[in-house]
Amino acid sequence: MSIFFSNPPWWEGKENRPGWKKWFRSKRWRRGVRAGSRWPLTMVNKSRPDKRHPKDYTPYPYFLGYAATYARDKIGKENVFFRDSIGISESYKSYFNFLETIKNKIEYLLIETATPSWKHDYKLIKEIKEKYPHIKIIIAGPISSEPEKFKNFKEVYAALKGEYEKNTMKVLNGERGVIEHDLLTLEEMNRSPFPYFDDLNYDNYFDGNPAPMGVYFPQAHIWSSRGCPFKCIFCVWPASMTGNDPEGTKTRTVRQYSKSYMRNLIGNLLDRYKFKTIYFDDDTFNIGNRHTTDMCEIMEEFKIPWFAMCRADTIRKETWKIMSESGCKGVKIGVESGSQYVVDKIVNKHLDLNYTKEIVQYIKSLGMSVHGTFTYGLPGETKEHMFETKKYISDVGFTTIQESGTAEIEGAPLHSLNKKNLKVYPAAKIGEGYQRHTDGNKKWMDLVDSLQNK
Repeated sequence: MSIFFSNPPWWEGKENRPGWKKWFRSKRWRRGVRAGSRWPLTMVNKSRPDKRHPKDYTPYPYFLGYAATYARDKIGKENVFFRDSIGISESYKSYFNFLETIKNKIEYLLIETATPSWKHDYKLIKEIKEKYPHIKIIIAGPISSEPEKFKNFKEVYAALKGEYEKNTMKVLNGERGVIEHDLLTLEEMNRSPFPYFDDLNYDNYFDGNPAPMGVYFPQAHIWSSRGCPFKCIFCVWPASMTGNDPEGTKTRTVRQYSKSYMRNLIGNLLDRYKFKTIYFDDDTFNIGNRHTTDMCEIMEEFKIPWFAMCRADTIRKETWKIMSESGCKGVKIGVESGSQYVVDKIVNKHLDLNYTKEIVQYIKSLGMSVHGTFTYGLPGETKEHMFETKKYISDVGFTTIQESGTAEIEGAPLHSLNKKNLKVYPAAKIGEGYQRHTDGNKKWMDLVDSLQNK
């Protein structure tokens, strides 16, 4: 048995918009980011087919990377192929040229996909199947949350729900169709091989925030945990990948890697590739003081600048100081809205905005940066709520911010809201002004004009 783990190309052509000429002299490619992104989307940036710009946002494909080495451990290195076409900015021609070189070596091909990329990916899947009918196509990712979609797609051999490690092996051992969630236990996580990195891809992963992460290159994007206990309405991974909770009504768990596993992983990566910084891209890195301080102790040993995706309220105030002293230069904090009503009644984030403001200012006083993330266009959110967010951003004084449109992706409660009311999101309503959109970047561009014209 043999398998190809693929994050294939995703290009949507060149474009320009009114007002862009002062930044861009000519049209630029809209490129999709799929595997490794909580919310797959497309963006106009500097990369083009077969010519990657080193500082375009490119996340590491975590689920694919871990599944690839897990499979190698079970069936042998020679039977597992891995290619991150997004990471290397590959054209479709180059991708199919590569497939041609391995067509007789692979029996299965696994593609991670989600709502924003599904139309594109299914077209690509059909083309692969037409060229290489012997290859069995496995799909994985949030798209698998609604398996009834695949009943009439004869090209799809199997659809994996949740994480891929054990479910991939089930397919390789003869199962097909929809494979239900079967996550690694904590013990299995800490016995598993490190995620896949190679000379082709290791230095292609980049995120410019939180500042000054963008000046450190190459970057190692890693996880120290899987899952998040919180139930934000739009959040995909904790609902679909590390849990089975599309309506936000079940208990969600967090599995944190052991201190020894993380020390060995980071040491291995730094020895092999000489990364200049570490970015912990967990759903929520700082769940609890013990795990956070354990990671600080490890990072203190390596003496390398590091960054993390965090919440404002899941550790003691003094723990932020420990993070700073161990080399943490900046954090991302998801806030989502500057309206407490929206945060409580629509997003269901359980976050005190006044406390968040206090913590952001405290973190900055320690010499760390804070990148605040916000989303607009939530169901039930009014334009007045959006202006509250604008004011909150101005009042708090984040180092940098990220503003996006709220994407509706299968597997998240927001997608389920289109079918039924969800009690844990009491003010989330699909009203007349709500824009359904699967691509947060495109939705944000549609919202910008209305927010500028108060």
